[in-house]
Amino acid sequence: MKIVVASDHAGYDLKLKVMEHLKERGIEVEDLGCYSHDSVDYPVYGKKCGEAVMAGQGDLGMVFCGTGIGISMAANKVKGVRCALVHSVETAKMAKQHNNANILAMGGRVTDTELAVQMTDAWLDEKFLGGHHTPRVEMLNEM
Repeated sequence: MKIVVASDHAGYDLKLKVMEHLKERGIEVEDLGCYSHDSVDYPVYGKKCGEAVMAGQGDLGMVFCGTGIGISMAANKVKGVRCALVHSVETAKMAKQHNNANILAMGGRVTDTELAVQMTDAWLDEKFLGGHHTPRVEMLNEM
């Protein structure tokens, strides 16, 4: 499995910590930027991650900004992206089970590292339930 990750400056530190955890799990990670605390525009990096996932550059993606809100909005502008902003282990599980989220978003200013790792694991370890959720996911893909 390969995961592409991206962040703005406010999500940079959390991105690095989650990347470290992913590598410890044996997952290949590609960092699409940003690469420092210098101020950048989150839409650039949300779009970059979304396009990379849809191009098959990674199996899944993760994005990080201050709250996770802006960068998730940017990622979701890419057709076929189903980016879920999560705040708990339960929302991370549901993002995969019900929505088959192909990108996960978190906020570096509002999420502690331990919770970020737990949410990442919950999302990765869950399976899409399919069934009555499939037509809804297909509707999202067409938007």
